Formats: sequence, structure tokens, C-alpha cells
Amino acid sequence: MSTDEPRYNDEGVLKKKDYKRELNRLQEELVKLQYWIKENDLRVCVVFEGRDAAGKGGVIKRITRRLNPRVARVVALGKPTERERGQWYFQRYVEQLPTEGEMVLFDRSWYNRAGVERVMGFCTDEEYEEFLRTCPEFERMLVRSGIILVKYWFSISDEEQERRFQKRNEDPKRRWKLSPMDLEARSRWADYSEAKDRMFEHTDVEDAPWHVVHADVKRHARLNSISHLLDQIDYEDLTPDPIELPSRQDDTGYERPPIDSQNWVPARFGSNPVDD
Repeated sequence: MSTDEPRYNDEGVLKKKDYKRELNRLQEELVKLQYWIKENDLRVCVVFEGRDAAGKGGVIKRITRRLNPRVARVVALGKPTERERGQWYFQRYVEQLPTEGEMVLFDRSWYNRAGVERVMGFCTDEEYEEFLRTCPEFERMLVRSGIILVKYWFSISDEEQERRFQKRNEDPKRRWKLSPMDLEARSRWADYSEAKDRMFEHTDVEDAPWHVVHADVKRHARLNSISHLLDQIDYEDLTPDPIELPSRQDDTGYERPPIDSQNWVPARFGSNPVDD
């Protein structure tokens, strides 16, 4: 945190001004981390898992907001195609792993098999058991290859998930987030709890441990997870100094066509157009 003492409201939530100040500071640090990853050819893989509406997407958005998408890339795979269903299970995820100088953020990952596929019956018992056996070895292989693997589980209470679902349902701008799968998962809370516990039992290993984020308060979850991610890599500030911008080209005598010859978007807001 900054030198100023953080302030909280009556509900124990960090005040908005303090949250934004700290988020801005952390995003500046993420930019420094980005330069370090690029300069040192690091390969960073960050996995985000958790229940629906736990806030994974919001954290990813805050991480990548100020970063170069050529360095920090988000992967959010949809349903596997017919061809992908015939592949080795991890194959389509391997294709998305980071190359040198890149950080990849998985908005859900190969852990679909231990969660939604298991609970919804989208995989067989044999496929599920094989995943639990092979996933730790798969991740150890990634770590041995030099990939920095960080895994986050966003933990949310039953009551808070219900509140967020209701909020999404009431807001037309957010209703798209409520998929039939989300609603079905909501009705199987206990099944998902059991699946999560078994997944941790097999995959919370020393080489690739899970890091659990208390996510009932979005502001706190965002700051805590970003701070933790920054702590996982020992980086230095390689941010380049400001550069001297070149002077504008002198007038060459070229006459441009009339500005009103272009098909302008109606200016319902702002001022009249000028030459660019």
C-alpha cells in the first residue's frame, strides 16, 4: 500500500478513492513487469479458476488494461470442436502456452475437466480420473521447461454469488453473463464444492500450488491478486526514459481535398471536424 493509511467504509470495504490509487500504482508495477518479461524472454502462464461470478474476468481486465497485448495475452477458449475432442486433452491448451517474452492469462483452463466437465457429465469417469493422475505431471513438465506457472482459485460465498447473479439478471448490460450453464452450476453448488476439493487434493502440489483469493469483495480481490502476482517474479524497472519526439514535417505545398468530401460520422457530441 501507499504511505497513506487505507480507509474503509462502514461495511469494511476499501474506499473507492483509495482503491483507485492503489490499483493505479499496481498497474504501473505491471508495466514494469511487462518490460522485464520481454527483456528477459520469460514465459509466464497464469491460470484463473473459480466459481461463476467470482470475479476472475474483472481481475484479468485490470491486469491487462495498461499492458501491451503483444506481451500480455488472454486465452478464454470456448467449447472444443469435434476435432479437438479427438485430441489429447491438454493439446489445445498447449498451443496457447506463452512463448519467450510473453505472459498468458488463462480465463479458465485445462481445469474445466475437473470442474464443469465432471459435474455436468461432459466427460467419462475414466477421463476424469486420468486427468487427476496426469495434470500434476503435465504442470511439472511445464515448470521444468522454464514456464513460470501461477494458479489462482477465486473463492466466493454462496450468498455473494447469489447477489451477483441477481444483479446480472436485473441489468440488461450484464445479463449476457448469465448463461444456461451458469444457472445449472448454481443449482449444483454442493457438487462443485466436492469437485473443487478433490481437484485441490490431487493438483495442489509443491511445484504448482494453488493460490486461493478471497473474492467476496471485488476491490480487495483485485488488489490482493495483482499484488501477489507481482510478488511471484523478481523483476526490476526497465521502463524506458521519455523519448524526444520528432518535429512535424514542413509544408510541402500539397493541397488536400475539401474536408466536406469525406463521409463523416454525425457529430452528436463534440466539435466540428478538422484536417488530420
